[in-house]
Amino acid sequence: MSGQSQRQLDGVIESAEPRGLFRVKTDDGQMVTASVSTQARRVTVKFLPGDRVAIEISPLDPSRGRITKRLS
Repeated sequence: MSGQSQRQLDGVIESAEPRGLFRVKTDDGQMVTASVSTQARRVTVKFLPGDRVAIEISPLDPSRGRITKRLS
């Protein structure tokens, strides 16, 4: 285990991509390609362009992330 922490950011889904990926624009203007976390998949959360979401940014590749939940 590397012990690297993941950054938590909020953003808006810009578009849905093939293979269950989404383009998310974070509040600081960064574009991230994100997949849906296993926990969000388990409770059948639907994500659409325009939804506000919370994402975890990968410490190894800052252009990739994981959607953890949909914000209201």
